[in-house]
Amino acid sequence: MTAQPGQGFAITSDLRQGLRSEIPLPTRLVSNEEFAPLPQTPAQRAVEDRILAEAGRLAPRLGLSRRDFLATSGGMAVSLLAMNAVFGRFFDVLPVEAAEPAAFQERTGAPGFIFDVQLHYVGAGYDPQDEEAARKGAVSKGALLGLRRSARRLNQKLASDRGTMADLSWANMVKEVFLDSETSMGLISTPPGPYPQEAVVPPREMTHIRDEINRITQSRRMLAHGLITPQLGQADLDFMDQQAASLKVDAWKGYTGAAPKGFDHGWFVDDEKIAYPMLERARKLGVKRVCLHKGLPLGPVADYNHPRDVIKAARDFPDIDFLLYHAGLLGVTAAKPSGEVPWTTEFCQMKKKEPGLRNIYMELGSTFGQLVTTNPTACAHLVGQIVDAFGADHVLWGTDSIWYGTPQWQIEAFRRFEIPPALVDSHKYAPLTRTVKEQIFGLNAARVFGVDVQATRNELPKDYLSRMKMAYLDDGRDPSHRWYGWVRV
Repeated sequence: MTAQPGQGFAITSDLRQGLRSEIPLPTRLVSNEEFAPLPQTPAQRAVEDRILAEAGRLAPRLGLSRRDFLATSGGMAVSLLAMNAVFGRFFDVLPVEAAEPAAFQERTGAPGFIFDVQLHYVGAGYDPQDEEAARKGAVSKGALLGLRRSARRLNQKLASDRGTMADLSWANMVKEVFLDSETSMGLISTPPGPYPQEAVVPPREMTHIRDEINRITQSRRMLAHGLITPQLGQADLDFMDQQAASLKVDAWKGYTGAAPKGFDHGWFVDDEKIAYPMLERARKLGVKRVCLHKGLPLGPVADYNHPRDVIKAARDFPDIDFLLYHAGLLGVTAAKPSGEVPWTTEFCQMKKKEPGLRNIYMELGSTFGQLVTTNPTACAHLVGQIVDAFGADHVLWGTDSIWYGTPQWQIEAFRRFEIPPALVDSHKYAPLTRTVKEQIFGLNAARVFGVDVQATRNELPKDYLSRMKMAYLDDGRDPSHRWYGWVRV
């Protein structure tokens, strides 16, 4: 794959979707469709080799195959220990946890309230004629499926990968998110399409799936985005009215770098002519949560994805909450040894000059998952900086799954992730305490979305999905250990 920030991707045969692995966390960069992944680094290969070697040593002692061992908590412990051995100590994990499930569970503690504000799947009706294949920067259904087929032909090691579009369906997303992870609630999002009604998952489908999941489970398990495309002017405002009235959307999702069909440019959220009518309509409709793709340059011009424009908009609309997806990260490879994380560091500095702004939230989808497995030092800097600039109460948990498979590996990694004392001392970062992590995992999003956490905690163990999960676990949990985003092989 070749791509420059903001340009469309030219997909080549050394990439595929649906990477299957014994290992419970990815040891190569997985893309969420919005950036070009890199080949496996020597450090990642060293992590992979250590995991497989240690699992091969421990599994026979426990009467398990290596694959079965890696599906247990011991497999996760071995993986985090391998990360520490290669990258330095970033994860709070002990060797005894690899061989003793009880030790792992004791140190993990009881599951908390986890609210994932960025979940994805691909709608069955998306782009049936693959018309998006020729549009620059678009998500092509033909590429999603055809890449899997060509990869299996070119690489016999992938022949057993059964990848189909069903892997990206809402049903598999529910399995990966709610049965194979501790996620309590989720928010369905979508990449853009040629028009908002033709997105990868249109708002009507997002809200329908939300309502069906909540009806069947008899609880509030899922929320759903509506879409904003302010370049469309009055048509966008009219569609916002429709989404609020008939679909009861929970928030708006906007891609400032994306250009709808017929346009060649993105938009800035502080553009008083283009964006402010949309923000005023959001205020009028009472849906005052605006989620923006910021970072991971998507679309023809990278600069539209920079978060700097949010400062003025947040100042001018103090009653609207702005949720910045991907935390403004320019890209994994942009992180520097000095601790500067381009775009995110700059935006944090801008925010610190505006201490009165309390309506900007930084979301970790893709950003944490990418950085923690490729450059834990940069991950520590990014998390430390956004907590310092925005407050621990203004950081939101998101995983960008289903692209990354089950969110559980990200949950375990963040639960055990620590900012090393040397970085805490030299950069004055706040330690990632259990209390801070509880806020990030779900309490912050619950406040933003008006969720009564105590009532929800009491409700969820009784709902239908919880009963399904209990039966699933009793029957033998079957984590797929698959990643559904682009991977270079």
